[in-house]
Amino acid sequence: MTEKWVKQQKPFSSAMHNVKPTRVFSPSQLRTMRQTSDIPADEAVATVYQEKGMAGVGQLMAFLGKRKKRSIDSQNDPSQNKPPFNTFKAHQTHSQWIQSAVADAQLAFEEEPDADLPAAIGHFFAAHRQLPAWADLTAMKAGCAFFRKYVDELMMLLGCYSLPYCYAAADGAQVLYLSQRIQKDTYNRLLETAHFVLEVTQPDAFGPNGNGFLACNKIRLMHATIRFYTLHSGHWNDAWGLPINQEDMAGTNLAMSYVPIRGLRKINLVPDDRESEAYLHLWKVVGYLLGIREELLPENLREAYHLGHLIERRNNRASEAGVALTKSLLDSMVASLPESAPKNLPANQMRFLLGDETANLLGIPAADWTRNLLKAAHIRNLFRI
Repeated sequence: MTEKWVKQQKPFSSAMHNVKPTRVFSPSQLRTMRQTSDIPADEAVATVYQEKGMAGVGQLMAFLGKRKKRSIDSQNDPSQNKPPFNTFKAHQTHSQWIQSAVADAQLAFEEEPDADLPAAIGHFFAAHRQLPAWADLTAMKAGCAFFRKYVDELMMLLGCYSLPYCYAAADGAQVLYLSQRIQKDTYNRLLETAHFVLEVTQPDAFGPNGNGFLACNKIRLMHATIRFYTLHSGHWNDAWGLPINQEDMAGTNLAMSYVPIRGLRKINLVPDDRESEAYLHLWKVVGYLLGIREELLPENLREAYHLGHLIERRNNRASEAGVALTKSLLDSMVASLPESAPKNLPANQMRFLLGDETANLLGIPAADWTRNLLKAAHIRNLFRI
């Protein structure tokens, strides 16, 4: 081991003896993963279709997206799709605002499959209610503590970094673009994502009283149902790979785990490697429960870096889908700004975090004078997801 090599590796480890081995990820491996989905979830949805046809698949989708009655009744009310910024107190933190918004939207994961659904769905939920043997409960607990420590910053990074990071993957963005779920109801879709993150990062999420398994199973089956609809839509290009394939799911997992850690460093908050890798481990467990192959779930920060770099190199390019999704996201953020705030702040934050090359792919407006405001304290709390 040369001195030069050690210096190159130092950012990933606090001491030389903590340097960890790194698995190799190859383009050929990821090409295979682009044609690979989540077989157990796909089989459950296929069974529903065989037994009850498209009506049964629609019934499953309705269950997976179900909210409490008041929220369902208000879905056609345009006022429900606007961020209720001025209903919140100025002293609220970012995370408190999101938790209030989630409660107001009546989002919940508590409901189990009922008898009206085909038995295959109940069997799927029952079969996927345990942690993998390699799950480290101590590391998961530390990962939850990491989330609570940086919760306001992490929720900001979810909107300004993680989501547009995903949209930069041109082929993977197509399924979101075709479904139009993000464009038609951006604010509520973003709240749903924030709700999932808040749910699986609870200290007791995967304990007897937690909703972690339910949340992961619902999202996993939602992905499989969307994959089913997309493949039957007649609008999917096979050159994009399978909808919501293993490579895209691995990239999304990195967007929820490694990318926010990188984002914290960009805003001058530098968590140490031990707590960062505990957070990475928590999302390794969550990724496994969402149906991602173990070989695509990083063991440490260096593996996350190498896998992310390869996925970006293979997938990031300009696309109509990525530009449209990013515009919808920015429009939602701008709508949540206080009236006196400069409207280009969210775009400047995105451009700063993503870098100019990726920001240009997504059509993010050029930086202006308000970029200097990002250096001010608490600017990240001015706008919401």
